[in-house]
Amino acid sequence: MSKNPVVHFEMPAKDKKRVAQFYSQAFGWNMQQFGEEMDNYLVAQTTETDDKGIVQTPGTINGGFFEYKNEEGLNTPHLVISVENLDQSIENIKSAGGQIFGEIMDIPNIGKYTSFRDSEGNLVGMLQSRMPSSNN
Repeated sequence: MSKNPVVHFEMPAKDKKRVAQFYSQAFGWNMQQFGEEMDNYLVAQTTETDDKGIVQTPGTINGGFFEYKNEEGLNTPHLVISVENLDQSIENIKSAGGQIFGEIMDIPNIGKYTSFRDSEGNLVGMLQSRMPSSNN
């Protein structure tokens, strides 16, 4: 069985400017706000990356903040797991008793993404990167 590392974290935010200022001031993270074409996503750079966005220090990850939604169960932090083959991983999730949540999304210049609920109801993301695997 291949290892599928955690490569990204996400947390909800009600006020993107406030959360960007907080994490920048408290931890020195670089924060980058995207526009509507990327659902107003706020990227949190917690570690150095190369010009292609690949993390330079093994074992570290970057993350982001998504819009807080008024729907139960959608406002919790979650992790994103890197997978080699998203379609196969979806089948693995289903056969293990999990449920796919939402549609497969194409993230420009990044890869294919979808979410699932695990056996405990946790919302988790899966990403099949367009970049060749190394440390993800």
